[in-house]
Amino acid sequence: MKVSDCAKVERAGRDVVPESFAKKYHILPLRVTDSFLEIAASNPFDLDCEKALAFSTGREVRIQLASPSKIRDKTEELYRPENVIDKLLEGMESDAEVTQIEEHDDAEELRISAEEASQRPVVRLVDLILSEGILSRASDIHIEPEEGGVAVRYRIDGVLRQVMKVPRAAGLPLVSRIKIISSMDIADRLRPQDGRARVGVNGVPVDLRVSTLPAALGEKVVIRVLDARRTVLSLDSIGLSTDETVAIHGLLENKDGVILVTGPTGSGKTTTLYSCIRHVQSEGVNIVTVEDPVEYRLQGIVQVQVNEKAGLTFGSALRSILRQDPDVVLVGEIRDKETAQIAIQASLTGHLVPSTLHTNDAPNAVTRLMDIGIEPYKIATAIRGVVAQRLMRRLCPGCKEVWVEAIPAKLHQWLPPDTPVYRSAGCPECAQTGYRGRFSIVEVLRNTPEVERRIGAGETADRIAEAARATGMKSLWESGLAHVLKGASTIDELLRVVDVPQDDEEGRSPPAGTAKPSRPSDPRVSGRVSVSTPAPRPSDRHRSPEPHSANEAMTAKFDLLEPLTPTGRPIGPGGATVLLVDDEDQLRRVMKDLLEREGYRVAEAANGIEALDQVDRHAPDIIVLDLNLPGLDGYGVLSHLRSRPSTAKIPVVVLTARGDEDNEVRVLELGADDFLSKPFRARALSARLKTILARRYGWTPPQH
Repeated sequence: MKVSDCAKVERAGRDVVPESFAKKYHILPLRVTDSFLEIAASNPFDLDCEKALAFSTGREVRIQLASPSKIRDKTEELYRPENVIDKLLEGMESDAEVTQIEEHDDAEELRISAEEASQRPVVRLVDLILSEGILSRASDIHIEPEEGGVAVRYRIDGVLRQVMKVPRAAGLPLVSRIKIISSMDIADRLRPQDGRARVGVNGVPVDLRVSTLPAALGEKVVIRVLDARRTVLSLDSIGLSTDETVAIHGLLENKDGVILVTGPTGSGKTTTLYSCIRHVQSEGVNIVTVEDPVEYRLQGIVQVQVNEKAGLTFGSALRSILRQDPDVVLVGEIRDKETAQIAIQASLTGHLVPSTLHTNDAPNAVTRLMDIGIEPYKIATAIRGVVAQRLMRRLCPGCKEVWVEAIPAKLHQWLPPDTPVYRSAGCPECAQTGYRGRFSIVEVLRNTPEVERRIGAGETADRIAEAARATGMKSLWESGLAHVLKGASTIDELLRVVDVPQDDEEGRSPPAGTAKPSRPSDPRVSGRVSVSTPAPRPSDRHRSPEPHSANEAMTAKFDLLEPLTPTGRPIGPGGATVLLVDDEDQLRRVMKDLLEREGYRVAEAANGIEALDQVDRHAPDIIVLDLNLPGLDGYGVLSHLRSRPSTAKIPVVVLTARGDEDNEVRVLELGADDFLSKPFRARALSARLKTILARRYGWTPPQH
């Protein structure tokens, strides 16, 4: 048997023989052609291996002899991790250029580490992950070890999205490269580490804050992207309404006191805090901040980085800052009693102290300070206001569409009738998510005399919120609902961010502008029926009259618009009601005159939402529907009519300028009874209406 030359290994063999197969049978692919496969094996009499290879590759297997150690070494070389990364990068090139901006203090040490541990394929993979994340507007990049690989996920507009999965063999060098550029110890994989880095993407510097965490399957890495270009530090740019902006400006007019911004992690507290600082910043104001970490570097403001290892904590830094003659002292976060006491003491000695706190809403910020150990009377004196905040995703303007599905029952009282709401559709501009960008919703609590009295008395958060609402405070729910009603976001996004207030069923009235209607008529809500009794349909004449007791019960509950009679409407199309839906007023008037001369009753609607409302109000016998309608088009109206049992049988004649075959097929598939093109002929329209009414309700068309 021929002894193989393991130095002559063709790399094409690894594409035919998987690594798992080679390691299972201890073989090495040497050469492959269209007809045969040469392998090196230490056991040339393994028939199972030969048969399996011949079957899977469809080639004749030729076996040569080699020692087990040579096969093992060459197999590791052939299937080494760098080749896995090269294969992964095929077809994933990016035009963005990433360069590392070295810090001056540790430049020499960082350069030595990079020379010792960096390899070109790994560098390219890390650059690709960073550049694509930054260009995709990601706020965080997550690298998480999983079974069978390492997942890479981007947090875009507050929602995580997986973009790739790296083989496990490439996971360790990938994490090591990230630790190198962020000045971490690559040899220490058993303890959490924090680091920073600056990179340039297409020449634009971007700050990265890196955190590692040892996990069961390896180290998890989270990279916070701090791109100053995308963060416009201005209160006018974070999406607040006029009332909310005025309320926050009013808080910032105070020359002393504590102003708190509250919310969970990732709710935009730091951005709002910096925007407040920018609002009060001027040449005559000395502003000093103490943060952990310093996320954005602000021009003209002294920023202090907390370093607990060196003994520089929030408390010790604040003591030193107060000796620096500041006017405004920004505290990154109030975490403990010492920091809270010094911040309140600073506010009582004439300093304005903006800070953040982790609470769910504004009133609970007071109870949180009490839990830390601050006396209620000090809180009442020092607090000027609390801003609770969340972030909602903004609908993509290119693909948002009117939502015609049923609205959840718990939202009935919050949505006024005839107000269109929108849903996300998805397009290439928004990566098929339906959302692009975010805005803030806030709850602004001002420390009025009544609120101050209740805080000083140590009352609960509910009692404090009651006093604040009496002076005009709107909840996070009401702030988000206002954006939904303006078409900036969706109901699903609002429910994802905040909960529906629990006390709505106990009599709390909805906010101004969304008053609960006395007669719900929003056609988008399934099961919402008009209170007034609709005129009977022509087919009702075949039904038996209601029992006397039932009629008495009905009249006891409702004021009927007209008395119930056994005969209902006149027999024949002359007594039918036609609903005309068209946005052209002149055409609608012409059609109305034509149909009224024929003896029809005519109702009108100029848009899709109004059409659905008129259906509930007038219960038409037939509908003439245009497709080009503002707000909700004719397709949406037709789909909604056919989805509701109460309107599924109403005949619909589509009359449109879109006279092509595709539109005709589409509306007929949606359930339309007939299709007419504009301009229409009056006699033809009248004849079609009579024929459809006769077919649907059993009338005999009159003979002329």
